[in-house]
Amino acid sequence: MSSDLPLAGMRVIELSSFVASPLGGMTLAQLGADVIRVDQSGGGPDIDRWPLAPSGTSLYWAGLNKGKRSVTADLRSPEGRAIVARLIAAGGQGGGIVLTNAAPRAGLSFEELRAARPDLIHLRLLGHRDGRNAVDYTVNAELGVPYLTGPEDHDGPVNHALPVWDVTCGLYVAVGLLAAERHRSRTGEGRRVEIALRDVALATLGNLGHLAEAQLCGAPRPRLGNDLFGDFGRDFGTADGRRVMVVTLSARHWRDLVAATGLGEVVAAMERAYGADFRRAGDRYAHRGPLAGVLAPWFASRTHAEIERDLKDTSVLHGRYGDLGELVADGAAALRSDPLMGVLDQPGAGPHLAPGPPLLFDGRQDAPRPAPVLGEHTDEVLGELLSLPAAELADLRGRGVVGEREERR
Repeated sequence: MSSDLPLAGMRVIELSSFVASPLGGMTLAQLGADVIRVDQSGGGPDIDRWPLAPSGTSLYWAGLNKGKRSVTADLRSPEGRAIVARLIAAGGQGGGIVLTNAAPRAGLSFEELRAARPDLIHLRLLGHRDGRNAVDYTVNAELGVPYLTGPEDHDGPVNHALPVWDVTCGLYVAVGLLAAERHRSRTGEGRRVEIALRDVALATLGNLGHLAEAQLCGAPRPRLGNDLFGDFGRDFGTADGRRVMVVTLSARHWRDLVAATGLGEVVAAMERAYGADFRRAGDRYAHRGPLAGVLAPWFASRTHAEIERDLKDTSVLHGRYGDLGELVADGAAALRSDPLMGVLDQPGAGPHLAPGPPLLFDGRQDAPRPAPVLGEHTDEVLGELLSLPAAELADLRGRGVVGEREERR
């Protein structure tokens, strides 16, 4: 790991599973922190989670644990938990940081860990603030988001394909730990930090105005299909059977779209007929149906390549609908040309293109680092941080207190 990364010297002990907590740890690892993921021997509940490589290796687990070190221990036993507690207390000035979404276990509670390390930083991710479990799908259901998604005439809920609250929460987790570490660097004091998945979702809906809108406007937002709420944006079919999403978010975007399509006179006549000013977002939104009807023939008479050509030098926001299969077609040519991507040789899965960290420092794109094999660094970490001799490590491993009886490769 490069020593010039911003978080070099920071050490985090991660006891986690699923998306948000591992993503928070991986974000810190990509910034240079030494993130040591500790799992139950044999792996946690996400060790074999789909999607899987042809070999059976979890691409999900590998994707969320890139750049970390892996230690396994028998967390069901007092001896195994005691070793993990010692790892947390060790590590000098940069250590003493815990990231977890696990329920407290005897010997690993905040109070017990702080007794051994008074400057402990302990961040725990919850489902609900009161301790009840939750995942992205259940939080979305509780807050009504599936009734904002889908076609206008659809009656039932439509779940979102991406775990957006997990991802948002994972980034909050990283920010929260960095804020606590900065506080400790100034004061020498540790912090107990808690964050709930539902709180992140509710806060985001509030920050975007959804909650206030439902309260003050007398009704929740309706379903809009592929239309953009509050402005003009929707998908159009093209002459070559593609679909393209077109969005205007400003008077300039709208002006450029009208000019590129040559519909200035028609749009002006519509403004007069409706008493509207399409330079205003609200008027574009209110009359989105007739506007789309006027624009649709222009898109339908052109291939996607021709649309790209005609909109190239404008401010109009547009993108062709595609699928993941297209991204990996022709030997993943589209991914290979993307500067974010690099070839990653993941143990158990094999070489494939994977993203590096999206944050660039001084314009440098760091390459992706593979996720560890489960338990790969157990002896290394215990020897390094606890100074355990080889004979003691062999005894602990032999009794199943730490490590894997058969290393996964």
